[in-house]
Amino acid sequence: MTRSRYAFDPARHEVVLRELICAIEGRETLPRADLEELLRRHPKEGRGFFSKAEIIQGFRHLRAGRLSPGAERIFLDKIRMKPVRTQSGVTPVTVLTKPFPCPGQCIFCPSDVRMPKSYLSDEPGAQRAAQHQFDPYLQTLSRLTTYHNTGHPCDKVELIILGGTWSSYADEYQIWFVQRCFEALNAFGRIRQGWRPQAASPRVDFRHLTQRVDGLSMTSRYNEIVTRFAGEDDDAESSTWLDLEQVQRENENAAARCVGLVVETRPDNVAPNEIERLRRLGTTKVQIGVQSLSDRVLELNHRGHDVATTRRAFRLLRLAGFKIHAHWMPNLYGSDPAADIEDFQRLFDDRDFRPDELKIYPCSLIESAELMAYHADGRWRPYDHDELLEVVTTCLLATPEYCRVTRVIRDIPGTDIVTGNKLTNFRQIAEKALAAGNRRPRDIRSREIGQDPVAREDLELRESTFESSIGREIFLQYVTEDDRLAAFLRLALPDSPATIEEIDGSAMIREVHTYGRLVAFGERPQGRSQHLGLGRSLIAHATDRAAAAGYPDLAVISSVGTRQYYRRLGFADGPLYQHLPLPLATR
Repeated sequence: MTRSRYAFDPARHEVVLRELICAIEGRETLPRADLEELLRRHPKEGRGFFSKAEIIQGFRHLRAGRLSPGAERIFLDKIRMKPVRTQSGVTPVTVLTKPFPCPGQCIFCPSDVRMPKSYLSDEPGAQRAAQHQFDPYLQTLSRLTTYHNTGHPCDKVELIILGGTWSSYADEYQIWFVQRCFEALNAFGRIRQGWRPQAASPRVDFRHLTQRVDGLSMTSRYNEIVTRFAGEDDDAESSTWLDLEQVQRENENAAARCVGLVVETRPDNVAPNEIERLRRLGTTKVQIGVQSLSDRVLELNHRGHDVATTRRAFRLLRLAGFKIHAHWMPNLYGSDPAADIEDFQRLFDDRDFRPDELKIYPCSLIESAELMAYHADGRWRPYDHDELLEVVTTCLLATPEYCRVTRVIRDIPGTDIVTGNKLTNFRQIAEKALAAGNRRPRDIRSREIGQDPVAREDLELRESTFESSIGREIFLQYVTEDDRLAAFLRLALPDSPATIEEIDGSAMIREVHTYGRLVAFGERPQGRSQHLGLGRSLIAHATDRAAAAGYPDLAVISSVGTRQYYRRLGFADGPLYQHLPLPLATR
């Protein structure tokens, strides 16, 4: 693991750091202009300024051994870098799998052979993965260390595993990859004490792969190049279920606990046996490439599956309790702005879909994609600014309050896009356009409480219901008077038999989430929505609803790091889920 970024010795600067830190502690609040003034008054070695990471490191050095968690939190709240990254209540840690042959042949998909399919080596997360040669252990530790050094809590981690089609990788590799991520989470306590792991040396370093895919000629393809370069599977990148289960049990009480595990896959890779394997890995959310709900558009783009396959995948995932995070792509070949708006409406009008989260990824033209030839001969063109703005604003307004639009536009550097939109802040542009017309989206992300202080008495419980492919769903949420969202719970009341026998006949808590700035385990700062007891209250209400509906059992698709929490609420461990017996109730 590289240490260059944080190779800073605070002991060399103790005098000036002590003065600077005392000045910071003496301020009740610290706007950016005030911090810049303090930095000018306390320069580093008489020239240059201390970075925020160096100030944090100096603070921990000077207060070592006599620092309460509360005192550190107060200081970090003033100085923290990019606080938005953990204001959704968890610390997201994204890691990438190694390049691997993909079962798809989509004409729009980038084919950077140095990356897993669909990813580009210039994307921020991809750069971090390549730096660590796709080693899951080092990727995870590196990200945790960066968060820690910049003042973010790392107690509650959402582990996001990206890399195209997770289900296409060998089972042994999947188990090994997740196990290594958990081992890194478990080792984080030692990281905070200054321990550093040794860098690994994978058998295959994809940074040395010089061959490229030309989207215009397509004389060579991604799968062929990657397979030829990588050779046979690496036996070292494999593990067993028993080994994984051991590190999962350790993580239940670790310093950095996995409170959510996310993988991504294609609809045609979702099957009953895959569902069970995902649960054994600890998965709680699945990102799934819907792309379009038009069979014609899917066929024209060589997607390799139809809409019926997507329906089946959603149903299987929902029956198993997974959160469903859909990817949807306007501007595909064969579509147009009006057709895209109709297609998006089907996502929520049709009970077979209705995802919990959504990424809106307008199609971008990348040199390594086969779509290059379609653009060259005039069969496809990117939407202009006004067309794209109309599609995005309409879609944002059409998203219901139970869905979270996590991203609009992929974080692809403009230098990689041949033509079309290169503005990665297009969501802000769309929201500004809506605000000018006195309109605003009501999806979850648009209503999150963020860093605003909140008191329990300021919140009211709101309940809404909708039908899904498996039965009735109840969306419980705590909101402020002006509709700011502090916490929510998703409760499924299935009327269909489950494919996993353990949860057949059970009501299911699919998600409990409390928003606001992340609060570490054991802390109770005033004004924070986390640890106001909102989660417990929502679970109590869900228990009442499930019992009143006649279900004998309430299951929860808990993550490894939340098992202890549910045990304290009376849930008992099952093979893949946790369960709370319900009293018989009169309907």
